[in-house]
Amino acid sequence: MALDGLTMTVPRGEVFGFLGPNGAGKTTSVKLLLGLSRPTAGEGRVLGAPLGDVETRRRIGYLPELFRYQGWMTAREVLGLHCELARIPPPERPRQVSDALELVGLAARADDRTETFSKGMQQRLGLGVALLGRPELVVLDEPTSALDPVGRQDVRGIIGALRERGTTVFLNSHLLTEVERVCDRVAIVDHGRVVAQLTMAELLRGRGVRARVGDAAGALDVAGRFGTAHAEGEWLEVEGIEAAAVPALIRGLVEAGIDVHEVVPARRSLEEQFMALLGGAGGGDGVGGGAPAPGGERAGAGGGDTGERPR
Repeated sequence: MALDGLTMTVPRGEVFGFLGPNGAGKTTSVKLLLGLSRPTAGEGRVLGAPLGDVETRRRIGYLPELFRYQGWMTAREVLGLHCELARIPPPERPRQVSDALELVGLAARADDRTETFSKGMQQRLGLGVALLGRPELVVLDEPTSALDPVGRQDVRGIIGALRERGTTVFLNSHLLTEVERVCDRVAIVDHGRVVAQLTMAELLRGRGVRARVGDAAGALDVAGRFGTAHAEGEWLEVEGIEAAAVPALIRGLVEAGIDVHEVVPARRSLEEQFMALLGGAGGGDGVGGGAPAPGGERAGAGGGDTGERPR
């Protein structure tokens, strides 16, 4: 997919979700970020260095969506080989391998051949490879797609540990519930450009209120004076109400004889926001520019950078 003036900024130490439909430009963006493709226009920086800087690549860990290791190698050997490829000093390699195996939950299978591993275990091993050398930026492409619920919980724990030690995590995923649980900030890309970049709190914040009441249907007349009101079971939802007007709403319900048991802010799911943003983003000319990249793609123009401000 061509990038059309794609611009984004990722602060250090955050878990950043990169979302978009198939063909939106996510893969092209990741290739540019990792130096696997070159932009034909515009510029970007990763960890303070220009895109593609060789020395900077040593400070980046990467888990691709599709990967495969030699089946005759053990997990320990795979990690040892990648320590060598990453030019980690030999005295540090045993500790790096042991730490990675422990972190991803494969210490008990360290000396088993990878051909005996399930898909989920292969995914864990790939994550271990991405974490070798304590990278400052970790790019994860669908890291939980092959895992069961327990494995997904484990990966969420690993991502949380990376955040705590100041590592920037760039997470490309189609599993919106996983993104919603672990990310600090997200960018949603469509047709090669970012249509929204917000903190998770900003993205999910709804302008409204939900109340569990004794008679939701009977409360609609009162609630309708404050915004668009809906009743679902015992819950009353009022959209478009300002926070300052919520006390007046509750008073009005009580005065009308409606029991109010619970009041919470309205909250939209990431999936709801994702679909709403994509529905309003289609069509039109993009901002910025770009020229055709190798293979017919267009690498995006625009500013920003990654890690220091990943881009």
